[in-house]
Amino acid sequence: MSAGHALTRAISARFAEALTARPPDPPIDVACARVQHAAYVAALAALGVTVVTLPAGDEPDGCFVEDGAVVAGGVALITRPGAASRRAETHALAEALAPHAELRHMAAPATLEGGDCLRVGRRLFVGRSARSNDAGIARLGEVFGPLGYRVVAIALPARVLHLKCVCSPLGDGRVLVAEGALPGGAFEDVPLVTIPAAEAYAANCLARAGHALMADGYPRARAQVEAAGLTVTALATSELRKADGALTCLSVVID
Repeated sequence: MSAGHALTRAISARFAEALTARPPDPPIDVACARVQHAAYVAALAALGVTVVTLPAGDEPDGCFVEDGAVVAGGVALITRPGAASRRAETHALAEALAPHAELRHMAAPATLEGGDCLRVGRRLFVGRSARSNDAGIARLGEVFGPLGYRVVAIALPARVLHLKCVCSPLGDGRVLVAEGALPGGAFEDVPLVTIPAAEAYAANCLARAGHALMADGYPRARAQVEAAGLTVTALATSELRKADGALTCLSVVID
């Protein structure tokens, strides 16, 4: 798979059973989630990305493919998710990536989820979280260190599920981050674009080539991203959010 491609995976019929910090009220609407997912895939394609959508599996959280792999420098590290119920999801992802990247794996006790990993240039920032432990972070360094990437661990507050729940790469070496969400200096000297804490969910956006896909309904966050020079496409994410999901969760982008 060449640069400018992305893997996504269709919404499972069991998506209403996806992991979540609290049971959503009203429950997840699977049909609506599929409409939102289709709009995401179309928006990603409109940015010039060739999107490959894997068929839905039986795993409720399977559409959140970002957690199953970290890709950089022609290598794909297939993760071992911290949520045990999600570990079977990586098989389909590894099979899809195998023809296009050199695969690496990790073993117990290491755990790592791609939602905790954020790449800026030759740095891989990784959240130490309930889903990604020290052994998983060490494995990330073993795989990508020899390729010239430096791994920088960030201790996440207990309330933050994944690093990219509160931040995301914005392009041009910048990071979009929710105010007060992470320790000061977490991103070293990386320039930050900060959005209000009240709109923290919108800090997870997918930026590419001067455009950004953002969750709809966060006007101040959108204004900040537009002020940073990006053209914004706002997408409905209500059903994805009920499963503790956001926009970057839905794809593995290969640059």
